[in-house]
Amino acid sequence: MLALLHTSPVHVPVFDALRDAAHPGLELRHHVHAALLERARREGPEAVTEAVGDLLRRAVAQGARAVLCTCSTIGAVAESAAAGVPVLRVDRPMAATAVAAGPRVVVLAALRSTLAPTAALVEEEARRAGRPLLLRTRLVEGAWDRFEAGDTEGYLRLVAEAAEAVTADDADVIVLAQASMAPAREAARTPVPVLASPALGLAAGAAAARLGHLDPAGSCGGVSAEAGVG
Repeated sequence: MLALLHTSPVHVPVFDALRDAAHPGLELRHHVHAALLERARREGPEAVTEAVGDLLRRAVAQGARAVLCTCSTIGAVAESAAAGVPVLRVDRPMAATAVAAGPRVVVLAALRSTLAPTAALVEEEARRAGRPLLLRTRLVEGAWDRFEAGDTEGYLRLVAEAAEAVTADDADVIVLAQASMAPAREAARTPVPVLASPALGLAAGAAAARLGHLDPAGSCGGVSAEAGVG
């Protein structure tokens, strides 16, 4: 069984649909805790370290063989927790795919607290792969206000427009920092590859649950059509 730690309920049907399409038979158990993101935004991700650790250990006690954290803001905190099973942040496979695509990476985020953790992750994956990196981050102004107001269409439209503003002269690849941004990938009309985290992250989580450990070769290769499916 793969446990998923979410900070928004909107992710539950997204990952269920991805499971049904690509990983039939995989048991998912969703744990939604919006307060984690709220506190991390106010006080910094480290403030939720103890709470995240407790939740991960609870998931393991309920039978999880691996845990996938779908929140980019607290992903590093989740990965560093001692849970007794593999814990993976959903955006790590995406980051590995991004640095394989080329050195010019543009990260788009709707939430300011996500920018630094995602940038640090991409830099880490570039160092791990020994690849050069020219990284830029951009906040999609006004998008998170739309998300919090329940205007999903408006939220995704702003994200898609931000992606379309990135040209092939600017970047080799665009990274959508938050899992909730994934549907904008399909709407964005741009020649630059746009990556979203849910499909790659779930594939890596499914492999970890099956193997009982993280597979460094799994789902972290170059850009593919599947890589950015949201």
